[in-house]
Amino acid sequence: MKKILLSALIVFNTFLVFSQTKNKFSDKTPVLKTNGKQILEPSGNPIILKGTNLGNWLVPEGYMFKFEQVNSPRRIDDFLYEMIGPDSLEVFWDKYLDNYITHDDIKYLKQIGCNHLRVPFHYKMFTQDLYMGKRNSGFTYLDRVIEWCRQEKLYVLLDMHCAPGGQTGDNIDDSHGFPYLFFSQKSQDLLSEIWIDIAKKYKNDPIVIGYDLINEPLAHYFKDEIKDYNLRLHLLYKRLVSDIRKIDKKHTIFLNGSIWGGDFGVFEEILDNNIVYEFHKYWFDVNQESVQFYVDFSEKHQVPIYIGETGENTDEWVNDFRILLDKNEVHWCFWPYKKMNNTSGIMNFDQPENFDLLINYAKSDRSTYENIRKNRPNRELVQKALNQYLENSLFTKKNFPNVGYIEGLGFKNHSLKNKK
Repeated sequence: MKKILLSALIVFNTFLVFSQTKNKFSDKTPVLKTNGKQILEPSGNPIILKGTNLGNWLVPEGYMFKFEQVNSPRRIDDFLYEMIGPDSLEVFWDKYLDNYITHDDIKYLKQIGCNHLRVPFHYKMFTQDLYMGKRNSGFTYLDRVIEWCRQEKLYVLLDMHCAPGGQTGDNIDDSHGFPYLFFSQKSQDLLSEIWIDIAKKYKNDPIVIGYDLINEPLAHYFKDEIKDYNLRLHLLYKRLVSDIRKIDKKHTIFLNGSIWGGDFGVFEEILDNNIVYEFHKYWFDVNQESVQFYVDFSEKHQVPIYIGETGENTDEWVNDFRILLDKNEVHWCFWPYKKMNNTSGIMNFDQPENFDLLINYAKSDRSTYENIRKNRPNRELVQKALNQYLENSLFTKKNFPNVGYIEGLGFKNHSLKNKK
């Protein structure tokens, strides 16, 4: 009888521990929130967000592979398929997702001084569409990086970088050359469904800063119709905020301006009392005028502002602009964390031998099957280059920091000598 009671007690305790782990966050768990122009940590203390984007991980970008015209996830996938076939491509994406960002990357970012990370993702990761060799893999990878950040005490901002239908009409959203999101009810419904699912999953998680609803909506190509497009975007924002608030009343919502994030004309009204207003800005002269409009918007409406993407410039420019942002108490996140053979980011890795074969093929005429067969490089050499790419991109193997860029961000140049 004692053995039976003991066994029952063990089962009960195991169930209790599992239940507590599963439900370790409750509706009463505090999360980051806005307070006037400030963002407050769960403790109630104000924080200035300073971090980097995990670009090119869950949303591959052609220019970071140096592929030029092959510049979106869909085109990159087709391009690699042509050269190595479906089986090898599946293996490549699987290892790429495991190698490009690891727990060691997150540890390093914490050590140098980041306090948060922006994580771009593709809507297809939450559907049955095949994307990077996976189906419905979104929570697998978001859970992974969130847990790493939890261990390192880094906050995470979730960024819908590629929305259903396409929000920019360019490669950045993996679209078909037009922002069909704003003309497709099905796309808008799917966008809302995905954010609702994400909100259900993370609504009480204090490591998650919040939800960056639509990255850089509308490219400058549509500037002539911006009044109509801003209205469409405003109405979509209004719907998304309402839909999310039915599930998650606590987490902060980040709203991008239109025209690559820079035009705040879309913000006809303040939709909620816990919103951060986000702009993106690249390649300009650093002076007070470059941020004054956004600072004025923050002051007028008593809301926080955040530059979710900037950088990709010289160390001196990065240093000057970071100082300007800090002076104006603008929350910031520079783009991106890691690149191949490029110093305009925190982390770097070497371009593999024979990778020029891929770069040159990307430049070639692939408009017909005949041209594909004629121009396609040697499969064995391509496979070798891709294998080396996977090796080089792994933090513990051949990554090395861009010291000047890191110091320009005001971060510490943390040694990599103790890497495993």
